[in-house]
Amino acid sequence: MSKLIATTFLSLDGVYQGPGGTDEDPSGGFDLGGWVTPFYEDGMADLAEEWISRAGAFLLGRRTHDIFAAHWPKVTDPADPLASRLNGLPKYVVSRTLTDSPWSGTSIVDGDVVESVRDLKSRPGDEIQVHGSGALLQTLIAHDLVDEYRLWLFPVVLGKGRQLFPAGVVPKKFEHVESRHTAAGVTVLVLRPAGNPEFDTFRLVAD
Repeated sequence: MSKLIATTFLSLDGVYQGPGGTDEDPSGGFDLGGWVTPFYEDGMADLAEEWISRAGAFLLGRRTHDIFAAHWPKVTDPADPLASRLNGLPKYVVSRTLTDSPWSGTSIVDGDVVESVRDLKSRPGDEIQVHGSGALLQTLIAHDLVDEYRLWLFPVVLGKGRQLFPAGVVPKKFEHVESRHTAAGVTVLVLRPAGNPEFDTFRLVAD
């Protein structure tokens, strides 16, 4: 079976909306786009290249697909480690309105998303990577389809915008796999779902 890996950028208050540009995703009146850009440095690219080398396919939401499809096909250098994987590997975009994609190697998932993803995961292969695609990712989270989270936690609080884990999400605990830090202060957490959380009262023990 293939593992489904979610990679996403988050603010300290859990917002994933519009990380890459001021006009990337202004839906809902969001006007704080581009909050990742000031923290970009070469270490981020190195880690992205390391992880993308493990991909066997990509699963994307419509908005992320459109952003990627407008950029990556133009990067034609075969030595580019990101472009070569993104352009060369199979891509699945979840959309009820998109009927075709100009990005070579892209298939449209327009039926039952959950069953389609379960079918993809049942096939042998390397990682199925979800990049961004917050709305899609929330559906996958709700159906326990994510095997590993790679969360880039940026030292900024936004105070508004769509959150990856909003109020009402099903409680879940995670196993810490790995953590890294970039020179610009970004913390990268690798986590795996580990069942239901446990609850108790903290008790101080007197000497």
